[in-house]
Amino acid sequence: MDLPPPAARARIPLSVPHLTGMEGAAIQRAVASNWIAPLGPEVDLFELEFAARCGMPAALATASGTAAIHLGLRVLGVGPGDDVLVSTLTFCASVNPILYQGARPVFVDSEAHSWNMDPAILAEELHRRGREGRLPAAVVVVHLFGQIADMGAILAECRRWSVPVLEDAAEALGASYLLDGDPRPAGTLGDVGAFSFDGSKMITTSMGGMLISPRPDLLAHARKLSRQAREPVPHYEHEEVGYNYRMSNLLAAFGRPQLEVLPARVAARRAVFSLYCSALADLPGITFQAEAGWGVHSRWLTCIRVDPAEAGIDAETLRVRLLQQGIESRPVWKPMHLQPVYRSMQLPVLGGAVSEALFSQGLCLPSSSSLTRDEVDEVCDRIRREVTRV
Repeated sequence: MDLPPPAARARIPLSVPHLTGMEGAAIQRAVASNWIAPLGPEVDLFELEFAARCGMPAALATASGTAAIHLGLRVLGVGPGDDVLVSTLTFCASVNPILYQGARPVFVDSEAHSWNMDPAILAEELHRRGREGRLPAAVVVVHLFGQIADMGAILAECRRWSVPVLEDAAEALGASYLLDGDPRPAGTLGDVGAFSFDGSKMITTSMGGMLISPRPDLLAHARKLSRQAREPVPHYEHEEVGYNYRMSNLLAAFGRPQLEVLPARVAARRAVFSLYCSALADLPGITFQAEAGWGVHSRWLTCIRVDPAEAGIDAETLRVRLLQQGIESRPVWKPMHLQPVYRSMQLPVLGGAVSEALFSQGLCLPSSSSLTRDEVDEVCDRIRREVTRV
């Protein structure tokens, strides 16, 4: 199909930072204190405030979400020769730290309802491996687009086999899961939880991440590793290999005001989703990522499926035509088992049909918490024009 070139820059971007107006003063405060890096009082306060919001005893601020995942795997004991089961429908940052540790990713398909890891496939694989005496070293569960995976079912199987769980909650800050009737924040259900604060996320420090755990021993070890594994002696002493994964004092200062307004940011993105739903629910071939009954979806991104047989257009053509009108959208994650870098490694995949269908038909719509009603209306009007063009 011949399509004109896309717009150079979207007028309505996919997801942008939504600042509070207090970030400049916070940065000035950090500069005036002369604590620039490494670490500093703003980092200490950011960690305390984040831990309190999650109901965790402590938190560890990191240089990125990828660094948080890497530290989490390291303190869980993942090492060379191990297998780690991981969601296939995700970004590569969920997978690469497994390889950093010399372990082998084993990709697990999604289930169609929540789009997250399929607990039935996971259970079958754990039972098979348990019988054979070769259990994985860990399971990495990714919470996609603001929706938490079915953690009750996943945790039950992992606990049965004593397999630790790392939650990649980079996309799900502000979401919650009902566990035994208690709403639990994303990232607090497994053994460790990792978050990202890059520019597209619910809150941002420009670059940065956070690691949390209900186990103080794991977090203490991760904290040591994030500071080049320096021993507590006056000179520089190292008994294990560490990393420079610390967050700077300036970035922590930048993030603290946004953490204060996190509930408002979640409410705003959920409101954006509701506007899309009201405007597009009657369109043939357009369905939305459902909110699973086990929790609250933060709607970091509003995602739709486009059935070309019913809609008269496929997701990629719709994406290009939206971009030509200055509207940025993005395909759903390409499954990791389809990525050339991992295919060349001949890594195992369990299932795959559901995640492949979601990639083929999925589209993420503009979802910024600062999005206006007029902007949502413009996106919806353009989608309606394309879907009804027969």
